[in-house]
Amino acid sequence: MSKKRVVITGLGVVSPNGVGLAAFTNAIKSGTSGITFHQNLKDKGFSCCIGGIPEISEEKKQEYLTPLQLRGFNSTSILYGCMAGIDAWKDAGFSVDENSALDYDAGLIFGTGTSGIEKFRESIYKIDDQNVRRLGSTSVVQTMASGISAYLGGILGLGNQVTTNSSACTTGTEALLMGFERIKNGKAKRMLVGSSSDSSLYTWGGFDAMRVMSYKHNESPEKGSRPMSETAAGFVPGSGAGALVLESLETALARNATIYAEVLGGNINSGGQRNGGTLTAPNAEAVQKCITDAILNANISADEIDLINGHLTATSKDALEIENWTKALQRKGNNFPLINSLKSMVGHCLAASGAVECVASVLQIKEQFVFPNINCEDVHPEILALISSDKIPTKMIEKDIHILAKASFGFGDVNGCVIFKKYLE
Repeated sequence: MSKKRVVITGLGVVSPNGVGLAAFTNAIKSGTSGITFHQNLKDKGFSCCIGGIPEISEEKKQEYLTPLQLRGFNSTSILYGCMAGIDAWKDAGFSVDENSALDYDAGLIFGTGTSGIEKFRESIYKIDDQNVRRLGSTSVVQTMASGISAYLGGILGLGNQVTTNSSACTTGTEALLMGFERIKNGKAKRMLVGSSSDSSLYTWGGFDAMRVMSYKHNESPEKGSRPMSETAAGFVPGSGAGALVLESLETALARNATIYAEVLGGNINSGGQRNGGTLTAPNAEAVQKCITDAILNANISADEIDLINGHLTATSKDALEIENWTKALQRKGNNFPLINSLKSMVGHCLAASGAVECVASVLQIKEQFVFPNINCEDVHPEILALISSDKIPTKMIEKDIHILAKASFGFGDVNGCVIFKKYLE
């Protein structure tokens, strides 16, 4: 059976620097930061008191969820995911109707890291150990890992595979590649894929305790997230969701859909926490293999890559990531592709990062631009020893982007890399 070509026909995003596709596109083109100071973090004794949280009004929530769904609702991860997913579905040209026929050709893979921590805490504080049954009926769907896919699958009436994946910061990229494989192999005609992450201080608190988050810019939050910078001092936490509608080229053309880009292929692997890899650090050999295998799967050469949207978290591992790219591509110095990191503007959105960054990657291909790396005027010397500084643009540039490589690397020593291509009729 011949393999199907897979294209992207819909996008949705809930980001700290823009809720909705238009606002997000304008923000990343202009280099607008969504990082702000949060008094509640300071009040709780956090060393890092800044972060990226999407601004969403109560009225906005009611555009996506019914009064019944919002009753007792307290899960930002599910809220962000539903908003991004519904927007992507509509952007692809599909309707949202609770009375629609069940669509067995359409499925959903929507990932998350932790879900509903705020809801679980709220529920537990209302009871004691003798009254566990009083947790409340809404606690189950809001705290189970697949809560996001359960909500979205029902709202959209999807009858193909509906599931949730979870691979730390690789989650969103992994979800996309899983959906891509399902369509490519003829098991679905379209898949809504993405990931979300909540804005709970109970999620962020563990990272603050690990001392991997920046504490030096509490007075200047927009300057806090500094990927590839010599003065980077740790990542800034972010939250939100990204969603993409993947579809077979055949069905997209049949309904005259807008095509943002084509997914050529990719790869997912693990470093097995061997050869320098740990729960929190990457096995460099496995990272390089993930990239090279993604290139092989996409049937391109490394020289064809015009732009890399890296993982690049503003930690001490940024230079190692650049080194891994140079070795995997066998390109360095002036021959290296352009590279950028969305985290300079939105922080590290954890489980949502891969999906939000995939949306940003696809927008760059569709509109032919490279968004800037803000806060990177002082590129780290170890990175400058590997690639030219002009490969790290600090201003938005217009450029013909034909092929883009997007990678995500997560806790547990897991890796994902996807190759996008400008769609040509």
